[in-house]
This record gives sequence, structure tokens and C-alpha cells, in this order.
Amino acid sequence: MSIKFKNLGFGGEGMRGLFIGRFQPVHNGHLKALEFIFKEVDELIIGIGSAQVSHTLKNPFTTSERMEMLLRALDEAGFDRGRYFLIPLPDINFNSIWAPYVESIVPKFDVVFTGNSLVAQLFRERGYKVFVQPMFRKDILSATEIRRRMLEDESWENLVPKSVVEYIKEIKGVERIKMLATNLEANEKELQAPIRIPEF
Repeated sequence: MSIKFKNLGFGGEGMRGLFIGRFQPVHNGHLKALEFIFKEVDELIIGIGSAQVSHTLKNPFTTSERMEMLLRALDEAGFDRGRYFLIPLPDINFNSIWAPYVESIVPKFDVVFTGNSLVAQLFRERGYKVFVQPMFRKDILSATEIRRRMLEDESWENLVPKSVVEYIKEIKGVERIKMLATNLEANEKELQAPIRIPEF
């Protein structure tokens, strides 16, 4: 498949891209990636991965909360809502059919943008052009690091768009993550407790 990019030296119009993330939460690294992608395509499908999961330490936010974060962050950055679609993508644990599964859920697209090597390989096998993006400041601009900072009462607000910071505070997201960590610790202690067989 021959793909022409606008700003990678090839020209090209009418392109629709696909970008998938979990966005737990949306952060400045996501925004940098999206800023790049919007220069290359006219329309973008943004897939919300692991859409069925929430209220865990790895995935504390619901799909609707992540969509709201994206809407606010992209509005803050000045992107036209007419240029993108937000589509929830529940997980399936079957890598070989994952790409066709995504194709069955989202509108048609021409090119995939990702920082994930497995995602890149699965879509290449389907014949798509894939652009593997370098991660911007992955040492600190990762959702894992941001959640860790929230949990440890360290500074995290400068790693996230201002509108997303405000929204996380609105929904008491930091408190939720701390509650989930407390519950996990309690569950682990319970699992590690010696088993006592009642006497009859």
C-alpha cells in the first residue's frame, strides 16, 4: 500500500490515521504524539484501549473519563473536534486476530501511528503503512510514572495538560488511585495470611 504523508516529504491529502492508547491518564507525551500526527493526516481515529477496564492501579480511569480527558486536552491544544473520532476498544487476548478485530470496530483508516512494536507488527501484517513514533521523554512522560507520582504525593501536574489536571481533581482521581493501592495492600496481606483450618 502506497501512503503519502503531508510533512514527511511525500505530500498527500485526505489521509485518515489510527492511534491507540490507554490514556491512564492523558499526559503531555500523548499530546506531543497527537500534535505530530495531526500534521500528517486530515482525520484521526483515536482508539481508547482496554476500554472494559477501570478501577485498578494500572487502569484507574473509566473509558468515559479518558474520553473526557482527551476532549479537554485537544480543545486546550486548539484541535478541531471535526478532525478526530474517539472510539472505545475493549481488549481481546488473541494477538493474531487483534488487528482485524480493531478494523471491525473503527472506520476505515490508511496509516497507523504507534510507539508499540507489537501493534506495529500486527498492522504491518495486515498490509498497513505504520509509522513508529519515538517516545518523547519516556522517562517521565509515561502514565505509569504519573500514577506512581500521584500515589507517592510527588509532583505530577506539570506532566499533564492543565485541563486534564483540573478534570482529575474534579473526579478525585488521585484519591481513587490511593484507595485502590490501599485495597490492593489489604488484599495481598489477606492472601499472605496463614490458612487456619477450623477445629470441629
